[in-house]
Amino acid sequence: MPIKIPRNLPAFEILQDEGVMVMSSQLAEKQDIRPLQIALLNLMPEKIKTETQFARLIGATPLQIELTLLKMSTHISKNTSNEHLKNFYKTFHDISEKKFDGLIITGAPIELLDYEAVDYWPEMQEILTWSEKSVYSVFGVCWGAMAMLFFHNQIQKRQLSEKALGLYRHKNKKIHSPYLRGFSDDLIVPVSRWTEILNQDIKKQPSLEILLDSDEVGPCLIQDEVHNRLFLLNHLEYDSTTLKDEYIRDKKKNINFDVPKDYFPNDNPNLVPSNRWRSHAHLLYGNWINQIYQGTPFNIEKIGLK
Repeated sequence: MPIKIPRNLPAFEILQDEGVMVMSSQLAEKQDIRPLQIALLNLMPEKIKTETQFARLIGATPLQIELTLLKMSTHISKNTSNEHLKNFYKTFHDISEKKFDGLIITGAPIELLDYEAVDYWPEMQEILTWSEKSVYSVFGVCWGAMAMLFFHNQIQKRQLSEKALGLYRHKNKKIHSPYLRGFSDDLIVPVSRWTEILNQDIKKQPSLEILLDSDEVGPCLIQDEVHNRLFLLNHLEYDSTTLKDEYIRDKKKNINFDVPKDYFPNDNPNLVPSNRWRSHAHLLYGNWINQIYQGTPFNIEKIGLK
């Protein structure tokens, strides 16, 4: 089944051209099935790029997905037009009475700020509290994952001495996890962050388990099975050129660091990088969607009820 998104959303034609099955609202309403309700809380500055990346991954499953795009009401976006936000995005106030099968919380370029210094932190706390009773499964990515670990588990992020940027090898620590179904024992994952979560801090929490780990950059994928939460500290959703775009952006800001690790052929920024993580990205998000489908109530209003 396809992903249900507005026909005039920029991602619609992009994904359609890539062969991803997409469906307009009008056609979806003719089908007598309950689509999974997935919300994407998009905290990234370039929202169109990010919404397309995630829609591509969750739209590749055999289930019908209805995607709701969310933005913070207490933060003004400078990189996305007001028209786009008005046409396609909702705020927490708009959906606070609804329930969702899944919620994805993206990263945000605010890692070096204390959580309490983030202008929308009070709203984020409200959303995370709401999600405990109104969302079947929450999936945090990079800063979104760190914010969830801080809020739910009191785990603090630690600043790195230099930015971790590039492609890093990771180990599959739990090959029988349903979230890692089809994963190899060893895989490449894009990393782009100034902070980290320490292994020992995770292991102090009985409900948390590390699924993917790296000797170089630490934990990558963490599961809280009790509360149906996933925490991905890195970026399997990235396009082939996302790391290149970030590298060029940072160089323009005179941030001095090496080219992204193991990313460009021969470490030459003038050469075209190859995507070596796409298949694992599709596996992870497909497995997450499948786990939601297997466990979420058919009557969505029963989510959060004991």
